[in-house]
Amino acid sequence: MPSDRIRVLIADDHPLYRTGLVDTVKRRAELELVGQAEDGAAALDEIRSLTPDVCVLDVKMPGLGGVEVLKTLAREGLDVRVVFVSAYYDSDVVYGALGSGACGYLSKDSTGDEICDALVAAAQGRTTLGTDVQAAVAQEIRRRSGDEERLLTPREDEILRLTANGMSAPDIARQLHLGATTVKTHLQRVYEKLGVSDRAAAVAEAMRRGILD
Repeated sequence: MPSDRIRVLIADDHPLYRTGLVDTVKRRAELELVGQAEDGAAALDEIRSLTPDVCVLDVKMPGLGGVEVLKTLAREGLDVRVVFVSAYYDSDVVYGALGSGACGYLSKDSTGDEICDALVAAAQGRTTLGTDVQAAVAQEIRRRSGDEERLLTPREDEILRLTANGMSAPDIARQLHLGATTVKTHLQRVYEKLGVSDRAAAVAEAMRRGILD
């Protein structure tokens, strides 16, 4: 095989998904699949033995998670680029993975071509974030920089706080001298900004982020 192909190892504990990704990688001319693993410990052993250029990791795997594998690779000085492909892309998880040196993070909803393109980019020293992941990264940066409170407008923040106090939309409308439809529109925008779909989830998410005390 041509020596200039990018050597790839895939680690994922879901056999069907891993098999699909293996087949996708094999179809890309610039990529060479050198191994696969079903958990973090096996991935470490394979990386040490096979020395791939790029490794695909899932965040949550039995025993040793993907971020722990990445940190171990860094401690051992192993020269392998890591791209995460995972169903889990909470903002703090993605931020932590990138902070630990990951060269990419995509959701499992990404297409095979998108993942393969990310592997090529990683081998070239570039970082790729999936569309679904970009919002999570921006959210975490805002939260960590102390700017999360500015995610909501003053009116949205006021309505959210009244909602957290148990007031209904009609009650809030009367207290703020607004139309009920206006209040519901503000609440819908709050849901969209927080990535939730109902009042209880909005309050819980706002508390988790520190928007509500």
